[in-house]
Amino acid sequence: MSERAAPFYCPYCGDEDLLPSEEGHGAWECRSCSRAFRLKFLGLLAQELTGKSPAAPDGGKS
Repeated sequence: MSERAAPFYCPYCGDEDLLPSEEGHGAWECRSCSRAFRLKFLGLLAQELTGKSPAAPDGGKS
């Protein structure tokens, strides 16, 4: 198993003073704004396989 990826900055205040939380995998705490948050990887987008572009919600069929 690989090491967990760490966020570079807090999504709320933008500070870099982050610590892993004891709440479990993907949970982080920001010392600057005293907020806790969780990050979760959802998966990879298969844009090349479907032929759909993220900018064109109808698949580019205009």
